[in-house]
Amino acid sequence: MTQHNRLPIGGRIDRDTPLVFSFNGRRLQGYAGDTVAAALLANGVRTVARSIKYHRPRGIIGSGADEPNAVMQLGDGAATVPNALATQIELYEGLQVRSVGGWPSVERDVFAASGLLSAVLPAGFYYKTFMWPPGFWMHYERLIRKAAGLGRAPTAGDVDRYERVYAHCDVLVVGAGAAGLAAARAAAQAGARVMVVDEQSEFGGSLLRSDDPIGGRPAMDWVAEVVDELGGMGEVRLLRRSTLFGYYDHNLLAVLERVTDHLAHAPAALPRHRLWHVRAHEVVLATGAIERPLVFTDNDTPGVMLASAVSTYLKRYGVAPGRRAVLFTNNDAAYRTAIDLLDAGLAVSAVVDPRPELTGALPERVRARGVDIITGSVVTRAIGRRSLSSVAVERVAPDLSHCLGAAGSLACDLLAVAGGWSPAVHLHAQSGGRPRFDADRVCFVPGAPVQAERSAGACNGTFALGACLREGHRAGIDAAQAAGFNDPAAAPPEVAEHDEQPLQPLWWVPTGAGAGRPKQFVDLQNDTTAADIRLAAREGYRSIEHVKRYTALGFGTDQGKLGNINGMAILARTLGRDLAEIGTTTFRPPYTPVPFAALAGRDLGAERFDPVRQTPMHAWHIAHGAEFENVGQWKRPWFYPRSGETMQDAVNRECRATRAGVGILDASTLGKIDIRGPDAATFLDRIYTNSWSRLEIGRCRYGVMLGEDGMVMDDGVTSRLGPDHFFMTTTTGGAARVFAWMERWLQTEWPELRLYLTSVTDHWAVASIAGPKSRQLIAALCDDIDFSGDAFPFMAVREGTVAGVPARVFRISFSGELGYEINVCADYGRFLWDALMEAGAPHGITAYGTESMHVLRAEKGYVIVGQDTDGSATPVDLGMDWILSQRKDFIGKRSLSRSDCVRENRKQLVGLLTENPADVLPEGAQLVNEPTDERPVPMVGHVTSSYWSACLGRSIALALVKGGRGRVGGAVFAPLMDGRTLRATITSPVFYDPQGERQRV
Repeated sequence: MTQHNRLPIGGRIDRDTPLVFSFNGRRLQGYAGDTVAAALLANGVRTVARSIKYHRPRGIIGSGADEPNAVMQLGDGAATVPNALATQIELYEGLQVRSVGGWPSVERDVFAASGLLSAVLPAGFYYKTFMWPPGFWMHYERLIRKAAGLGRAPTAGDVDRYERVYAHCDVLVVGAGAAGLAAARAAAQAGARVMVVDEQSEFGGSLLRSDDPIGGRPAMDWVAEVVDELGGMGEVRLLRRSTLFGYYDHNLLAVLERVTDHLAHAPAALPRHRLWHVRAHEVVLATGAIERPLVFTDNDTPGVMLASAVSTYLKRYGVAPGRRAVLFTNNDAAYRTAIDLLDAGLAVSAVVDPRPELTGALPERVRARGVDIITGSVVTRAIGRRSLSSVAVERVAPDLSHCLGAAGSLACDLLAVAGGWSPAVHLHAQSGGRPRFDADRVCFVPGAPVQAERSAGACNGTFALGACLREGHRAGIDAAQAAGFNDPAAAPPEVAEHDEQPLQPLWWVPTGAGAGRPKQFVDLQNDTTAADIRLAAREGYRSIEHVKRYTALGFGTDQGKLGNINGMAILARTLGRDLAEIGTTTFRPPYTPVPFAALAGRDLGAERFDPVRQTPMHAWHIAHGAEFENVGQWKRPWFYPRSGETMQDAVNRECRATRAGVGILDASTLGKIDIRGPDAATFLDRIYTNSWSRLEIGRCRYGVMLGEDGMVMDDGVTSRLGPDHFFMTTTTGGAARVFAWMERWLQTEWPELRLYLTSVTDHWAVASIAGPKSRQLIAALCDDIDFSGDAFPFMAVREGTVAGVPARVFRISFSGELGYEINVCADYGRFLWDALMEAGAPHGITAYGTESMHVLRAEKGYVIVGQDTDGSATPVDLGMDWILSQRKDFIGKRSLSRSDCVRENRKQLVGLLTENPADVLPEGAQLVNEPTDERPVPMVGHVTSSYWSACLGRSIALALVKGGRGRVGGAVFAPLMDGRTLRATITSPVFYDPQGERQRV
């Protein structure tokens, strides 16, 4: 396995550690420290992908997150990863890589014939072509779905582990290049807690490809010194392989750390990814800049690369992307690449530069080494069928508006292009800032900050190395001072400055002679051309956001990091407007794609934004072996396994004990809101869907809240303790949201109402007992409340003393059994629990957790808001028409009469019983009317809750099904990811004691 294009020396790779990997089934070799892109180039692989629309061959163009072409599928089976960038995948032994396009192979793609139809496939053709005849859309959709997309998502369950952790810092520095390291060092020396985040495997940024000295020594020596210094400080955290992908309000930032993606065999103790939620006092953005490509005919030919990427592969990876190069540039930066190529012993045919005169130091150095510099000229076309073989060069008018005639062609297998630099303003824009166009630097730079952040270095439009160091240093000091730290910081080292000539803007190369119908690509991933953008302008599109959607400009995995600026400039030129007036498209999170699994990872770590909330009985639960789950901010007992029991064994035992005797649940986590004032009942009438004005003192009522859209928002039981005094309970996770919702209406819409709200969730500890023996239990501990059915009926509240402690006792049930919820001052919670356990011992009292609670309530068909509802369910959908008052108004009432809310075939809550009672449907399983291989499969609903019921001796499930109540007795099918399809009968959602007799005894 010969690496034809590997340089004999150089690079930051470990040549003593060869690694074998496969690309499209071919065994290839690279070295530790390579990316997949570097290893492919080293092995002479030029075509790595096919474009999505015309299926044209595409090669590697960049070296980082800006790469639009080299999108790969990694691995297979459950561990496969779609849409990974070859430029960001670190090589490891045995890695399997496949191109995501091209059939039967990426080299010979039969769909390349679509290029012959390009004349009838302009921008927006899909909006026009597939609208007629109207009834054919479903047929079109199947074909479009097959042709669309890139990689394939895994069909098996994810075998990896993901974590979510939290951190706080005084100064967060994003980017570990020259400016970022200078900022971090200054802030840390000032005494601040500093966190540095960088997406690469090692710090250094653009210095990893630079020979420029810092302080009279190699730049990477300075980087090593700074990293060692920062690593030795206890208040500094350094995160490599970590991408800050989201900047949110109040300096909340989201970081994805790729912990083990670079390892062939990851330690079992480590997660694959770690999602950091960081709250920073101050933020320094030092995210660098992205080199712009140039737009000319056939600029997508494999062998056309960014000049900065060529330098990266040469200097960092010891790889020659080609043997004979031409450089095409409108600025001095590409001359550094020419020097890098010459230093590596490679041939440079010429540098093509549209500027008429060049006198800068870098062009003179290149000229002195015998390289021809063709001024006042442009490359008009890349030539080569599957790989670059030469380029066409023409003289260009001084204003770059048209070509003046052919200047010849140049043989080459590498064309390094450099169109200037675009500061990476994405995070600044996500923070709320608005980029502004700087005409002097010919790029968009950060505008005024909205949050506590500042930009430094290339992302701020400062491109000279010395200026980047000084600006980063100043930003670090300013950030530390804003966070309250003022210790002195050492000045950054000196750097020799080079005079560079100004860039000449070149957004779009004029079409050369005899070009015919040229393809000049702006967005390489989506095959968006300059002609597409001009067409959009002719068809009336003026906003860049509309043009983006019409042409698919910037819609790919790279989100237009390379092409958008050129596209905006072409639109401006076509419309005769300034680029500043056109502006940018909207930069939204995430900056780069983030796996769903990482977003759903488990919470870990001692540093949290959310406090860990524990009930007064928490220590008892630990002592009795409870397993916990996080509900909102609370640690709730999930189940109580005994020796040798599985989770299902424990849940079965807890449910049986509750149905047969008495079970006890810690319900202290329920949201509790105290409502007092003369207008309390009026307020509840407006908040809840049912009536509260006539609720008797000492009685309770179940209520549902709707959003303004008419959808179920929360539910709970509210009790009337006095004429002007109500006590509301909410779901555990919804307590804060409901309280804020009520305060919003009270303060902004109904300030005339006389009442006040007090959150008392933490003030009360709650022990919920349920089961046929619960009345005997509580009566033994309370002698000042009559617990007979007549004196203390269902849905009533009484005050008295339980075990000698003042208490409120509510006769309510979420299990369908006779039950009571005992509320005492939180300080007495553990005492009450111990007393109940002692008194309940003769009755076989059994503690049960949230999982058993879910089973018991599902047997009764009681919904859990947020699980059995999805933000699109009304009370009518849930079969709760009875709770909607016809005599009063309430929030969301008018929305219930919208046409969509009253249409037929809405999803409705039903029960499901599987054909085989032992089969338990997965929660979230999609439901279909018939098993079919048809794609797309028409879905009719989904499973919301599903359990094994020990009391019923079979599985049960709740589901939202289109027109479900009218289909009782009919069947639906659940296709599973393991290939099975389960049949289920639609039933009533109430499986146990449908008349409710047991809870009313």
